[in-house]
Amino acid sequence: MAEKMTMEDIRNRVESVIGKLRENHMQGYFVEKKEDVPAMVASLLTEGETVAVGGSETLKQCGVMELLRSGDYKFLDRYREGLNEEELHRIFVESFGADTYLCSCNAVTEKGVLYNVDGNSNRVAAILYGPRSVIMVVGYQKIVKNLDDAVSRVRTVAAPLNCRRLGCNTYCSETGKCIELGNEISSGCRTDSRICSNFVISSKQRQKNRIKVIFVGEEVGY
Repeated sequence: MAEKMTMEDIRNRVESVIGKLRENHMQGYFVEKKEDVPAMVASLLTEGETVAVGGSETLKQCGVMELLRSGDYKFLDRYREGLNEEELHRIFVESFGADTYLCSCNAVTEKGVLYNVDGNSNRVAAILYGPRSVIMVVGYQKIVKNLDDAVSRVRTVAAPLNCRRLGCNTYCSETGKCIELGNEISSGCRTDSRICSNFVISSKQRQKNRIKVIFVGEEVGY
């Protein structure tokens, strides 16, 4: 069993990664508790701006959704009750023009590289281009040594848990791991329910400080 990390250990590891993010033209922040996340997010937003979100259990667990619904922002709320398929699609498209896009990240390497995998892929598309600012809220447990570990984390943790949450009929939802562990990055099951369709690696950015990562000193999200 791995030794439990102290908050000092977590902070030191996060600060090291933040330094690497800075070298890659991304910003990093640290909060100890998930309850501290909304205030940090608010400090990076401007009242009245248009904000949108990707699918994220992390944002829900940290109370970010309540902040965005406070009335201080024009929130393109993909989770609003009663949305039909066409209305949801319109929100996804409008999100590319948002001032700020909020989401989480599947894994962050010790060298400050972000790794994200999506099925529908509106999230990774917005991470790549469109919104003027991207804010990611990330539990410290998503920090991994390298890209190989990032790929493994998605295949053995993030994808299985999300498939179960979404009710997807996939091999990983039943077994807790990908059917093709150890193979090339795009390997996986062949079912129509597969959520691992597009793979995005974010290294040094041309738009300096567009991407901001808020690390949380607790395990949040998948």
